[in-house]
Amino acid sequence: MNDRVVLVTGGLGGIGSAIAKRFAADGFRVALNDVADDATGNAAAEALGPACGYFRGDLTAEDGPAAVVAAVKSRFGRLDVLVNNAGIQRVSPVVEFDTADWGRVLALNLSAAFAATKAALPGMTAAGWGRIINIASAHGLVASPFKAAYVAAKHGLVGFTKTVALEVAEMGVTANAICPGYVRTALVERQIEDSAAAHHMSREQVVRDVILAAQPTRRFIEPEEVASLAAYLATDAARSITGAAIAIDGGWTAR
Repeated sequence: MNDRVVLVTGGLGGIGSAIAKRFAADGFRVALNDVADDATGNAAAEALGPACGYFRGDLTAEDGPAAVVAAVKSRFGRLDVLVNNAGIQRVSPVVEFDTADWGRVLALNLSAAFAATKAALPGMTAAGWGRIINIASAHGLVASPFKAAYVAAKHGLVGFTKTVALEVAEMGVTANAICPGYVRTALVERQIEDSAAAHHMSREQVVRDVILAAQPTRRFIEPEEVASLAAYLATDAARSITGAAIAIDGGWTAR
């Protein structure tokens, strides 16, 4: 599989970094996309191996996703797997939700995935092999209060995934959405500390009774678990899995 190329958007974050490391370990040439400065991104790419690279780009810009895909193809000559992982979150009641924040969340979490997929699909269908892997969320399957934009975007991403899967079903390309629950990332760790201070609770109480209240297992999903699922979906063994929204959420959506 050493000739195959994967592009991971949001590749410097907790989930994105784990996915990139797993694909590099599996012998893929890995293209990392993020908005960090070139020095930071290049260092992350170099840590993955000599066959990897960093492609800085703002995916919310009108031509951002297409430009990143084009740059990856220019350097590596192909793009076999696209992992749409980049995303942001904003939390507020609907009546107070900032309209600009609504637009930002949908632009990165949904529209960027559409634009990157649109740019990547022609090469995949021409080659007769490709994988679109969208990192959605348990919030692509169920809702929570105060997360209107995120829930709308992730539900939209799941629907978009199904549509793509149907359109390319006979072309050797699959499209699937991974729907994680709460994953142990730096962002979540900060939420724990903030919640503990705000509610005058211990860290353990916040984790069990606030953050993980919806997850029956009462444990975080590790980024490597999400990465392992993404890696499997990129194998030939997963060629019949397409149009799926696969929950990896500790039982959250089983309720």
